[in-house]
Amino acid sequence: MTMQGANAEVERDPLDDKDNRTLEKMWVSVFVLSGLALGAVYLAASRNHNHGQHLGYTGPDRCRECHGAQFASWAETRMAGSFDVLRAGAATKAKEVAGLDPDADYTHDEECLPCHTTGYGLVGGFVSIEATPHMAGVTCEACHGPGGRYAGTVMNAEDPTFATAEARAAGLIYPPTQPVCAGCHNDDSPFVGMGYQFDYTQRVKAGTHEHFQLKYDHRSE
Repeated sequence: MTMQGANAEVERDPLDDKDNRTLEKMWVSVFVLSGLALGAVYLAASRNHNHGQHLGYTGPDRCRECHGAQFASWAETRMAGSFDVLRAGAATKAKEVAGLDPDADYTHDEECLPCHTTGYGLVGGFVSIEATPHMAGVTCEACHGPGGRYAGTVMNAEDPTFATAEARAAGLIYPPTQPVCAGCHNDDSPFVGMGYQFDYTQRVKAGTHEHFQLKYDHRSE
């Protein structure tokens, strides 16, 4: 048997190199697949987030793009100015009768905001008068539902001949129904007494915007 010198290079088993390369490839694959999986999760979450935004409130300016006359009429109603009632010094007599302090500022009162703003606590809705002043008051979407469900999609200015039934199926509330109004016009309000009955037929004519003849009838059966 021939003895090798102490400094002779020890021969490496080629099988060991093959196993090491296989192991390296395996770990690379693991990292790549993990990255792809995380990316897919992020993309799905992003799409869900955007989808939620798409279905949320858009603000009355979006409605004004096609319904300028209705917007102008609504802007003169008590519904449009309902947030201002919460300000200190506003509606003093009504507040005194209701047992409220007429000098107090209720513009950040969580018990008042759901009915004096639009979409409070919901996607795209009112957050605060500082952050979302355009959602103060009872706006179009308070009665007709969040515009993100139908505005710009089914109700498209580029194709204004859509069917009302299609818009309703997408989420448009038209015409507004008694339960929509009664969500706020009920005896939970401090401005009315116990047993208050909301007269929908009378109030829907007197309290909302003027209804103008539309250019397209949208097959509104």
